[in-house]
Amino acid sequence: MKIVIADDHAIVRSGFSMILNFQDDIEVIGAAADGREAYTMVAKLRPDILIMDLSMPPGESGLTATGKIKEDYPDTRILILTMHDDDEYLFHVLKNGASGYVLKSAPDEELLLAIRTIYEGGTYIHPKMATSLVREFIKQDKTGGTEDLFELLSKRELEILPLIAKGYGNKEIAEKLFISVKTVEAHKAKIMEKLNLKSRPELVEYALRKKMLDF
Repeated sequence: MKIVIADDHAIVRSGFSMILNFQDDIEVIGAAADGREAYTMVAKLRPDILIMDLSMPPGESGLTATGKIKEDYPDTRILILTMHDDDEYLFHVLKNGASGYVLKSAPDEELLLAIRTIYEGGTYIHPKMATSLVREFIKQDKTGGTEDLFELLSKRELEILPLIAKGYGNKEIAEKLFISVKTVEAHKAKIMEKLNLKSRPELVEYALRKKMLDF
């Protein structure tokens, strides 16, 4: 199995590479520090599996990159390896094409099991998160998902939405657009209200669906 690891901490990349390369059936062929670099690695090396961290500031996040990579390189399976045991992150990364979700606190044996499971075409979810996933799918089925209200957004809101989705903070957005932090916060609240979004992962998914996160 050919694997690429994407994590913004060099020591984490090195540690996981050592664990995986020790296995007879696994070879780490590349490492990336953010989502954009992960995309480039996948395009160049075409690994069987990409192990992706969700939060990789200041570059593009794993949550954003997952959808792009699965759309352009569907043969590469993506395993999310993260510290976030968050129901919403789990649900959205699976909707965006990830094949597995493992917590960084899990033992090495679980990581290896997850890799082999998704390599064979299965889906692996950390046992602690499985119940949450079922509950979230039931909730989404009842609500019918997020309504598309894109046309209600103002020109300024259309500028701010992709910046939020890419992981920029309020201060960074304010500096880029030459407006105040309070103005950014007000626009952000309006965007969430207009689109009926409750969390940042939902906002990222919406921006991906509208193809607002081009490199």
